Amino acid sequence: MSTFEEAIGTILTHEGGYVNHPSDPGGETNFGISKRSYPEEDIANLTQQRAAEIYESDWWNRYGYARINSQRIATKVFDLSVNMGSKWGHRILQRAVRAAKGQTLVEDGILGPVSIASINACNPYMLHAALRSEAAGYYRSLGKAEFIKGWLNRAYS
Repeated sequence: MSTFEEAIGTILTHEGGYVNHPSDPGGETNFGISKRSYPEEDIANLTQQRAAEIYESDWWNRYGYARINSQRIATKVFDLSVNMGSKWGHRILQRAVRAAKGQTLVEDGILGPVSIASINACNPYMLHAALRSEAAGYYRSLGKAEFIKGWLNRAYS
């Protein structure tokens, strides 16, 4: 079973601190928490602790990442989902299962019992490699040159 406590450091490191980049659709963001998604939060003064609370309730617990046996895979899909949205993060994981195990899952972005069982049946090293590759392909497809270097660093981490 994977734990939030082991995963959150990766997300906070990748998301960094306060930014308000004009080309970022999230707008004002701190630790990856955007004003667009959380209009009631004081983004400029958001603490790491508050960001972690949001991530635990609205991401880790909501999507049940603890059901993934491999901490490495749970952390990776959590990280990608925070960055690209849960639906895409989960779809990419479902594609990676196909690449790692040869098993086709419906790419619906839902981590239901069939997806979780398939994820847990994969060799975690093979699945991690496939997940990194699928994430890089997704980021390249977005065509945003100003963000691609950071996104690819994240995909391959």
